[in-house]
Amino acid sequence: MIRFEQVTKRYPDGTTAVDDLSFEVAEGELVTLVGPSGCGKTTTMMMVNRLVEPTSGRVLVDGRDVAGVDPVALRRKIGYVIQQVGLFPHRTVLDNTATVPALLGWKKAAARARAAELLELVGLDPAVHGPRYPAQLSGGQRQRVGVARALAADPPVLLMDEPFGAVDPVVRERLQNEFLALQATVRKTVLLVTHDIEEAVRLGDRMAVYGQGRIEQFDTPATVLAAPATPYVADFVGGDRALKRLAVTPVTAGDLDPLPAGTPAPAPRSVPLGGSLKEALALLLQEDSGHLTVTGADGAPLGTLTPAGVHRALRRATTGTDAG
Repeated sequence: MIRFEQVTKRYPDGTTAVDDLSFEVAEGELVTLVGPSGCGKTTTMMMVNRLVEPTSGRVLVDGRDVAGVDPVALRRKIGYVIQQVGLFPHRTVLDNTATVPALLGWKKAAARARAAELLELVGLDPAVHGPRYPAQLSGGQRQRVGVARALAADPPVLLMDEPFGAVDPVVRERLQNEFLALQATVRKTVLLVTHDIEEAVRLGDRMAVYGQGRIEQFDTPATVLAAPATPYVADFVGGDRALKRLAVTPVTAGDLDPLPAGTPAPAPRSVPLGGSLKEALALLLQEDSGHLTVTGADGAPLGTLTPAGVHRALRRATTGTDAG
């Protein structure tokens, strides 16, 4: 859906923001661009909707070179979410959300109906929040409105620049969870810029780790954490990368031990099969028994997870095999 072909951006003062960049984002894939400030990740993203023009190379969206597309028309077909949201303070939440459909010529009633639908999708009651103004919302609520507005015209591509960076850590985690659930429903092609390695790992189907103007590694979060391609990547993801892998390693049937006799049907604490090891380990540490019940889709117990099972799962994530 998005393809960069040997793209370079060089400014008149000689600064090279990105250098010979080539990568592809598949339809429906969420790719995180992660790296330190000034490494070129935001410049990369802004070349997709022509807020920045490349010096050389091509950027294609759905097989079409964006250089040949009118920039205004292009931007109306690409959702854009930024850290500070950018809502119009003098317009209601409902009208803010309906902005792009209105610009595309939708009738007012249709644009507002779509806005109400999207507000509900991001967890805001349109009857309660729709008539309010941005200043009357919390930071997390404004961020939800920003996402709803970006999705209002049903764009195939969504660009997100530090979208959850302006809220406190608790709200940030909640927004990340909600966005992952939303993405599972809408399946947009997403480029998400972040400087936070944990956010990149948690949200990305794949992640691009930037050095200075170049991608040092482009792979799944599990692979980047398990096998950093360069010393730079290893240093950037941190010495605790084994712990970070917990968030992207699911609990599988092969990690389980048999259920002890007398295990109750509804366990007081349990984790679903396919849930993250991070979630499982957090619950396991609260269990005096030393094991945690793992349930199936119907909620019935399937087996137990022990510290040895966690170790097996991490070995599997690293080597593709169980520990001996």
